[in-house]
Amino acid sequence: MRLADTNGAVTDIGLIELSSAEDFEVVGASSRTPVPPATPLEGLPEAVAAEALWWEQHIVEVLRGVPPQAPAGTKPKPEYDPAVVSLTRREQAKAAELTAAGRPVTASAITKRRRRYEARGVVGMADHRSAKPVSAHGRVDPLVVEAMQKAVNEAAQGSTRTATYLFWKTGQILEADHGRGAVELPSQRSLYRLLEKLSAGKHTTGSARTRRSLAGRPDGPFGERSAAAPGELMQMDSTPLDVLVRLDDGVPARVDLTGVIDVATRSLTAAVLRPTTKSVDASVLLARTVTPEPMRPGWAQALAMSRSALPFRRLLDIDARLEHAAARPVIVPETIVVDQGTVFISRNFRASCNFLGINFQPVHDASGWEKGHIERMLGSVGTLFAQFVAGYTGFNAERRGRDVEQQPLWSLLELQELLDEWIVVWQSRPHDGLRDPLHPGRMFSPNEKYAALVETAGYVPVALSADDYIELLPATWRAINAYGVKIKHRTYDDQALNPLRQQRSGVKDRKDLWEIHYDPYDVSRVWVRDHWNGGWITLFWKQLHRVAAPFGELAWDHTRRTLPGASEEQLADAVADLLRRAHQGPSGSGDEGGKARLSRRDRRVAARTKSSPPSTPIAPEAPPADRVADGEAGQADDTPEGNVAKVIPMPIFDPFTEADKRW
Repeated sequence: MRLADTNGAVTDIGLIELSSAEDFEVVGASSRTPVPPATPLEGLPEAVAAEALWWEQHIVEVLRGVPPQAPAGTKPKPEYDPAVVSLTRREQAKAAELTAAGRPVTASAITKRRRRYEARGVVGMADHRSAKPVSAHGRVDPLVVEAMQKAVNEAAQGSTRTATYLFWKTGQILEADHGRGAVELPSQRSLYRLLEKLSAGKHTTGSARTRRSLAGRPDGPFGERSAAAPGELMQMDSTPLDVLVRLDDGVPARVDLTGVIDVATRSLTAAVLRPTTKSVDASVLLARTVTPEPMRPGWAQALAMSRSALPFRRLLDIDARLEHAAARPVIVPETIVVDQGTVFISRNFRASCNFLGINFQPVHDASGWEKGHIERMLGSVGTLFAQFVAGYTGFNAERRGRDVEQQPLWSLLELQELLDEWIVVWQSRPHDGLRDPLHPGRMFSPNEKYAALVETAGYVPVALSADDYIELLPATWRAINAYGVKIKHRTYDDQALNPLRQQRSGVKDRKDLWEIHYDPYDVSRVWVRDHWNGGWITLFWKQLHRVAAPFGELAWDHTRRTLPGASEEQLADAVADLLRRAHQGPSGSGDEGGKARLSRRDRRVAARTKSSPPSTPIAPEAPPADRVADGEAGQADDTPEGNVAKVIPMPIFDPFTEADKRW
């Protein structure tokens, strides 16, 4: 840049040096023309956009002498040549040209349009009335808008109502705030349009569950915690499965699905079906997560780990359990995220996490988005698996078909087998959330993602013994008395307990009580931790000889509520009678001397009890022979020889036929 002072001396100086000089200051400068938008006419009516482009042709010709799309080398008309004609004369010539063409316009109007074009570009050529900012709510009174917004917000946690109620509620709010007749409501059509704008995305007149979920969603963008290794972050949740299963004795019922997913690989490491979810089920789910899934008879060989994308040979050298495993990776959790359900925040599940060295992280109350991966995964189970299963009910009553109970339903164990097989198939399915950052068009499957991450994260097998499974069971603290241990009105005892009877455990924090673990699905035995010598002592239920098959706490608690003042022996006999009557089916309607017909609640409890297998894969131990012998001998002595009841043969019980009857 060349500068001249008042004396005429000329100096050459760079622009950067000049702008950074302390004695340099910009006194005045013309405003810089803003950069026009990339799509200036988007959103305008077609006729308005065409009119703006037509004016642009003429205004550019006034400014430059030629239209904007003129070929290179085109010479301007004599009346528009900027080299010989002033801008004012060119504007007058354009006004005369348009007037002669049937578009009357004055030179001053051309000047105004030229200035708008220089300031705003082609947008300045559009009808300025169409570019005026319009209120988001139209011409409705702001007081009405405020009142309806308040009514919509109040409806977030309530039951679903129609738009008519919201209009009435808006009027009530206006009357309470400003008095009767102070604010007039617009027409009904205007109210409908206003409600559509204010309730957009809120499901105000739709699903109440969705509306509550959206109302609890935080403002602002969602955060996301990334996981770079398998097991670094896992999520667990439970939900009812929208499929009816045939429980024992032909009772159709829905079951609960509890699953756990690895965020880094989107692997569904384990999922269990139970009639009623308990804390022990969540603990068993952790055990299945760190245990290989074995191949089952009838599964295709393509589902084996040796045929999958997993690094089978390298993993087999580390963990021999994988030799006959299915294509589902074994992942050891580091952090597990759960909701505020009683199953997951129970002391038993927390103790299981501590035992396995897992960081337990519950989410905030009613914050499903904080564990969105498992929420979406359970939804995928419904759309990709459950709806293809016989007995699918839909996720609400409106989507349920007729006579679903009459379909050929799967049993609980059969459906669990199908679910396990589907999980292995899921592991080889490309996942939209596992895209390559460098090549977003490619999707990985959970197994492919696991194979890529295990190269850097490594793999350490975790083998669980029988004692480890006992550790995962729920725990309670009891005193060891002379007669044994009593839990929920049931007495357990064994000869191995003799040195510990009426003794203190030495655990001062638990008032010298003894730690006892139990299986909610099998009340036949419990395990006492030997705080003196270590290990576990198995105790059997004293009344086990009264019941032929083990049962869970569901049947026991149901019977105890029915007979609140009964003794332990009477309760055991009542439970045995409940299961026996449920197995035999109802007596004939004409048999007045027969036993009372089972209630609907009795049948459901009995069926759920028989469908709940013990949670621990521990080899059953037979109760002491002397105890069984004594019980049988006692029963034999109490039965007179001459008082033998007449044997009446029972008909063959068909649960499917009995399920069709009206109860």
